[in-house]
Amino acid sequence: MGKIVAIGGGEIGRPCYPIETISIDQEIINLTGKSHPKVLFIPTASLDSQGYYETVKSHFGTRLGCNVDVLYLVKEKPTNQEIERKLFSSDIVYVGGGNTLRMMNVWKSYGLDVLLRKAHAQGIVLSGLSAGAICWFRYGNSDSRKFTKSNAQLIKVSGLNLVNALFCPHYDVEKDRKAELKAMMMKTPGISIALENCSALEIVDSMYRVISSKKTANAYKVYWKQGKFHHELLPKKEFLPLEELLRK
Repeated sequence: MGKIVAIGGGEIGRPCYPIETISIDQEIINLTGKSHPKVLFIPTASLDSQGYYETVKSHFGTRLGCNVDVLYLVKEKPTNQEIERKLFSSDIVYVGGGNTLRMMNVWKSYGLDVLLRKAHAQGIVLSGLSAGAICWFRYGNSDSRKFTKSNAQLIKVSGLNLVNALFCPHYDVEKDRKAELKAMMMKTPGISIALENCSALEIVDSMYRVISSKKTANAYKVYWKQGKFHHELLPKKEFLPLEELLRK
């Protein structure tokens, strides 16, 4: 089933911001089994932000010793061959945050959604935070509408469905998330994984565990069953069966 590290949020060293997720990012690297893996950064959700790329290159490259490349799909128009060459020569795919809905639409226009599923099957580590975590799940609790209308409600966005659940990032730092996720799950079958900043869900084949770069950062399993709302704190343990996590 492949390797995924979905991060709830956190900073990686933007100018004037702290570095918050380094132990999670080191685990992403560890999953490759290589000392200096190749990281492909995909910043579609931020409209191919050059500044974002420079931050990722500094963090994963200079700080963590990876070889970092970038795949631009908005300000450049790569061929299918160029996309496949970059993707399938990488050890890690790291997807940045931003507008999830717009990102998924761009990916589909290039067929990148299909290629990323192939990358997953081949064992390339898929990772990212916020929009870059939502994308691996069936659905996401997304603020995509807020990019054009600040008071818009959160929406349910479809991802790649590599994990059959709804993903909710920034569960602790954005005030609307808890109430709107509770309402969203009333109309959504299955379960949601809600992650606070500096926590991550690590999936390796059919097993999962919660990891964090801050002791107080938590993860929750959220769902409705027989008219009752469930909000369960997930333990930070060794790996457990993924099928148990995804079951009500």
